[in-house]
Amino acid sequence: MSASGGGKAILAAFLANLGIALAKIIAWLVSGSASMMAEAIHSLADSGNQVLLMFGGRRSRREADREHPFGYGRERYIYAFLVSIILFSVGGLFSIYEGVDKIIHPHALENWWIPIGVLIIAIVLESFSLRTAVKESNEHRAPGQSWVGFVRHAKAPELPVVLLEDVAALTGLVFAFLGVGLTVITGNSLFDAIGTLFIGSLLVLVAIVLGIETKSLLVGEGATDADADRIVDAINGGAEIEKIIHIKTLYLGPDELMVAAKLGFAGDRALSVVAADIDAVEARIREAVPAARVIYLEPDVYRPGLDPSPSTDAFVVKSEN
Repeated sequence: MSASGGGKAILAAFLANLGIALAKIIAWLVSGSASMMAEAIHSLADSGNQVLLMFGGRRSRREADREHPFGYGRERYIYAFLVSIILFSVGGLFSIYEGVDKIIHPHALENWWIPIGVLIIAIVLESFSLRTAVKESNEHRAPGQSWVGFVRHAKAPELPVVLLEDVAALTGLVFAFLGVGLTVITGNSLFDAIGTLFIGSLLVLVAIVLGIETKSLLVGEGATDADADRIVDAINGGAEIEKIIHIKTLYLGPDELMVAAKLGFAGDRALSVVAADIDAVEARIREAVPAARVIYLEPDVYRPGLDPSPSTDAFVVKSEN
């Protein structure tokens, strides 16, 4: 997996979630806590999600072939979308169902100290996992960019997924701790059930956010505003062309951007000169935006008053997400 894929964060999250899931399952079987069962399911779902992200990253590295001439980079988006579905169904809806069932059929909490101890340990481990995700995300987050902006605009889906999962996991652990703690203090198992409902609702919310963001990536996003401006500046950075007639960009995968443009040249330039000019423009684009690995530049004769583009910016496809 490439550096932008968040490999360290995924591995840290997987190891933490797998160990936490086993501890939560034991605590649930011993205590009968609905919150612990919801948290166990949550951690198991998260562990499976990390496996999917690693698998998707591995499959995305396959070489392009005749059937997929632009490669398999978008497979990372597909597996990230599957993660959102698993969180919604297996994690969120099932936890809500268990919370409702616990309200309808309450039962006493046994051996309360076991789930409390497991929750404290889980909070510590999840904090380390989140710390790893934050540290790796900071290496790819633009200076001054907010965390919300990073989640919304990141082209590599793995880091935003792990970040949201870890934040949801820590918040869910707090809900479970409050639910179990209040049940122990009051002797009323309703608090345990309410904690389970909160956990399920949280997972559903995170799943919806992930689904919306990864759907946009699957449909196809263009370059960010900053990269689009760099590409335009790179094209206009020499004396080769007279006008950018139109330009479009599309991410073929998290690390591969396609740039397609029609460029207006003077009508009296020789073909060999135009070919050399195009090579020079391509080199500047790749230097300005290294992710622009697939570039198609179409030469045309610039005809003032006849070309369809009153301004370059109108034809730069910029990220809508």
